[in-house]
Amino acid sequence: MRAVMTGATGFIGRNLLARLLERDEQVFAIVRPGSVERLRAIGRRLGADDRLIVPIEGDLTEPRLGVSDADLERISQAEHFFHVAAVYDLAADATATGLANVDGTRHALELARAAEVGCFHHLSSIAVAGRYEGTFTEAMLDEAVGLDHPYFATKHESERLVRDTCPVSWRVYRPSLVVGRSDNGEMDKVDGPYYFFSWLKRLATVPNPAPIALPFDGLVNLVPVDYVAAAIDHIAHREGLDGRVFHIADPAPLTVVQVLDRFSRAAGGPRFVKLPMPGAARALVNTLVRAPAGVALDRLGLPSTIADYLSWSTRFDTTNTDAALAGSGITLPRLGTYAGVLWDFWRRRLDPAAQAKGNLGRAVSGRTVMITGGSSGIGRATALKVAAAGGIPLIVARGTDALEATKAEIVKAGGTAFVYRADLSDIEDCQRLAKEVIAEHGGVDVLVNNAGRSIRRSVAASADRFHDYERTMQLNYFGAVALILALLPPMRARKRGHIVNVSSIGVQTYPPRFGAYVASKAALDAFSRCIASEVHADKVRLTTVHMPLVRTPMIAPTSIYRSFPTLSPEEAANLICLAIAQQPKRVSTPVGILAQFTGVIAPDIQDRVLNMAYQIFPESPAARGEEKPKEAVDPAVTFVPGESRADRPERQELSLPAKAMVQLLRGIHW
Repeated sequence: MRAVMTGATGFIGRNLLARLLERDEQVFAIVRPGSVERLRAIGRRLGADDRLIVPIEGDLTEPRLGVSDADLERISQAEHFFHVAAVYDLAADATATGLANVDGTRHALELARAAEVGCFHHLSSIAVAGRYEGTFTEAMLDEAVGLDHPYFATKHESERLVRDTCPVSWRVYRPSLVVGRSDNGEMDKVDGPYYFFSWLKRLATVPNPAPIALPFDGLVNLVPVDYVAAAIDHIAHREGLDGRVFHIADPAPLTVVQVLDRFSRAAGGPRFVKLPMPGAARALVNTLVRAPAGVALDRLGLPSTIADYLSWSTRFDTTNTDAALAGSGITLPRLGTYAGVLWDFWRRRLDPAAQAKGNLGRAVSGRTVMITGGSSGIGRATALKVAAAGGIPLIVARGTDALEATKAEIVKAGGTAFVYRADLSDIEDCQRLAKEVIAEHGGVDVLVNNAGRSIRRSVAASADRFHDYERTMQLNYFGAVALILALLPPMRARKRGHIVNVSSIGVQTYPPRFGAYVASKAALDAFSRCIASEVHADKVRLTTVHMPLVRTPMIAPTSIYRSFPTLSPEEAANLICLAIAQQPKRVSTPVGILAQFTGVIAPDIQDRVLNMAYQIFPESPAARGEEKPKEAVDPAVTFVPGESRADRPERQELSLPAKAMVQLLRGIHW
């Protein structure tokens, strides 16, 4: 038998191609000229020769798919035409989606007519239902509602074209959200539930005995790609099924919370449970995640398009599919049986951290990376990692002894580094530093504003301490801005540059007693967001790292932090290296993102929780004006000249409620 196929090099396409080849079916794959070699490589991996996989050059945007008359003759009267090619990306723009999904289907139908094929098999999607409330059957199409998204609208229109205008027999397949193979986890991109995997990985790094309660009750309809390919292949080759639609979907889908729980178990992370809510509250949450709060997801490090998944309530009837697959042995596996397989593949192949070293090398190899606060803690750890990846760190601090020690370690390992002394709270010294670096290096390729000062003192204890706010702003905001303003012109001139600002989880959580510190970091965040649009055309990118609590000299004066779960400087440096390698708008932790989201949808509740923290966490003796006892400093802690410190850290014990809050909301400095 012979089959014509579009999209054979895509994820679903190549899995379906493998099934067709098992039937010894000859497949004429329509691909762009640039994808011919890729098709042949897929054929070699599948053990197929040129007789079974025949490339046909074409293009979705061309009439009759741009297939030549000679190739038309070759595919004439093929038994099957599988139209798989389409844009499946929810984030794609409307024009590209329309050209591929609607015009591409129209042109495929023109080719099917000209070639007089036996049956046209159209790969549609459950997206044709839009946001239909209730159960959407395989016979439905006109009943769809909420087709305002380009992907929903174009998949709906392309299926309509097939059902109303197809010149030959047809069958339509509507897969739900397709994930990796259930046997080996193979997946080609991060999509759908995979967007949450980085969160889950971070949550799994720290013990969390209490389950995480979430308010979302949306349904997530997942199907592994091997099931999709097997089902379509089987149904396509059964007789008597023309003119029908088949949902390749889960008739009993899991909820968002259940899906997160399955993957979190696979990651070794915490349990997820549904937050009980009355009907009115549930309706409010669903409205918020679909409307204004959905837009906020992008700010939280997630695509705003996934907002629909958090409240999607459509179920899909699979009567036709179940009947067609009866007796075939093809069954939909339950997520719990293969979640670990998907997780393991993501961890090894798709996890950004798994590729971080190589990505960091590509980003910094042979390039200058200025790191302020580079003599210890996060800055020192970042400098070592940048140098190991082939970058040239320019490490900056007030004192030079520790800087020289870091440089010596880098040089001993075969790297290169430069040391610069500067008082970053002195604007003139910042400007002097920038001029010196520009004169010696022509500027910097990456600027990491890491140096900072933190003050933990309530506003009640700050009435006569305005200087706390001044000196915090001086280093955290004015010093960083001075460096940015001075080092930005060379970046813009050569059309390349990256600025990484190490901010704080406090900007997302607004913890009590940190008004001075959080305000200074928030000011830098706002400044960066404002200028990002101005320098975008110059290919200068800005990234904010919302850093959680890290065990560095800066937190040593607050002894209660000894009882807090914290990141090590090396783990914190990994977040900065991730920012350098990938240049995202922001890098955040799950707790920070959740807190920011809570602040959008339930700000009053957030204030109540923070006030509770204010009540249960003690003011430090220094903030109360009490004399601190003389104790030995923790030998693991060293203080860096110029950074915030106390003569001796006071020892304070946490209450049981405070310990519970620390465990539940990890990474926040209370």
